[in-house]
Amino acid sequence: MRLSEAIHLLDHPALRAAIPSSPVCWADLGCGDGLFTEALARLLPRRSALYGIDLRPRLHSDTVNGVSLIPFPADFLTMPLPTEVDGFLMANALHYVQDKPAFLKKLETYYRNGAQKGPLLIVEYDKDTPVEQWVPWPVSFAKLQPLLQQAGWKTVEKIGEVHSVYGGMMYAAIALP
Repeated sequence: MRLSEAIHLLDHPALRAAIPSSPVCWADLGCGDGLFTEALARLLPRRSALYGIDLRPRLHSDTVNGVSLIPFPADFLTMPLPTEVDGFLMANALHYVQDKPAFLKKLETYYRNGAQKGPLLIVEYDKDTPVEQWVPWPVSFAKLQPLLQQAGWKTVEKIGEVHSVYGGMMYAAIALP
């Protein structure tokens, strides 16, 4: 996927409405090469910080669109995070989480406002069948919606869809408190 396609997949009025005009701090859990990290950076306000968290992040420290990209080598499953955040991005990462309800409960403790959740942006394969090591615990949008609502997010909206080069579809969704 090209950067322009990743930006197009994420850029939606629901996401824009969830991001204030003042600087924010977000974390991309399982950032990999930083494609979606950089795409999100183009949608955040200037002077924001965006942590790219991965066991071996291939993201480099940089400033994109006035947003600081900060690689942070860590296993997002065991955390801890370097700071509290205003929002999370998980692009092709939630399917590596086996116990999703427990993980989501832990995730909410890292939001800046303590008990109040913030936005959660998800990009996933829209499938329920595992693909050995690459998609061990898939989460289709049909399963994501009730999962996140049971975890306390009030609104879960599909904001984009694209064909996957591996077959089937990928979706982007935003969960809001």
